Amino acid sequence: MSDSDAGGPKQVDDPDYHNRNHTAAQTCGWTANALRGDGKCYKYVFYGIESHRCIQMTPVVKCNERCVFCWRDHAGHAYELDGVEWDDPAAVADASVELQREILSGFGGNDEVPDDVFEQAMEPRHVAISLDGEPTLYPYLPELIEEFHARDITTFLVSNGTNPEMLERCEPTQLYVSVDAADRKTFDGTVKAVEDGAWDSLIDTLDVLAEKDETRTVIRTTLVKDHNMHYPAWYAAMCDRADADYVEMKAYMHVGHSRGRLDRESMPSHDEVRAFTEEVGQFLPEHTELKEVPDSHVTLLAREKETWVPKLEKSSEFWEQDPLVSY
Repeated sequence: MSDSDAGGPKQVDDPDYHNRNHTAAQTCGWTANALRGDGKCYKYVFYGIESHRCIQMTPVVKCNERCVFCWRDHAGHAYELDGVEWDDPAAVADASVELQREILSGFGGNDEVPDDVFEQAMEPRHVAISLDGEPTLYPYLPELIEEFHARDITTFLVSNGTNPEMLERCEPTQLYVSVDAADRKTFDGTVKAVEDGAWDSLIDTLDVLAEKDETRTVIRTTLVKDHNMHYPAWYAAMCDRADADYVEMKAYMHVGHSRGRLDRESMPSHDEVRAFTEEVGQFLPEHTELKEVPDSHVTLLAREKETWVPKLEKSSEFWEQDPLVSY
């Protein structure tokens, strides 16, 4: 039963999200494509994530930033956290899997979806904690990650880096931190943080990333033309400070509520994304590998050619535990 059904404060305002209390989930178009055999998300190309077995969820919808490029409705982030009755990590994990199954249930019996692929989708193996909001605002995030791992579900956590103390305690399979500006002035104009000190917290988060040994780390940047595509050496300096395993750069997409804040011309082409990535790469001599998925307008800088999560290699015991063979 959702929080609103129980008579409490409504935690999730977006009607497109499926939710239980403060846990929200929704699939992306790549999930449906993968079920039908029509391709997979760039995260498969870069990291080995199987799109049809990936939950896209968040344990909290509220966000403490108002990024100009965000496709979400900023008004939906405005509820207060003080009155939230937080579900425990096991309940959030249960809700995430159950919501995913409910969302995808309509694909069962679809002639375009092989039965074995549908059965695989009913047993998700990845969770992207990235749907909406800032997940570090959920007070039991480290325990939630552990709960997913205990269920043989890999975790891909995306954060804006404003809560370094929480991120220090989190050990997901892969940790992405958004760095959408390389200087404070651009940061203030692009991210529009709600709270003071967000830039300083982001810098502290870079130091937290540098101390991660087991968790793979990614600096991710949404590139907005004529807005934050400058100072490549400074971006590189931030990536270097974080000792990031990977640097991911993706074009802003002129979709959703961002259309009320930015013009269509703010969307860079893939060639422009690649060119800027190469500029940044000139200052990261260890990151010699450049991968790209032109259809998604995204690039990746890496130290080594093999960038898949080792656990997700098809020969790994992770998949041998599963009686179904990934297609």
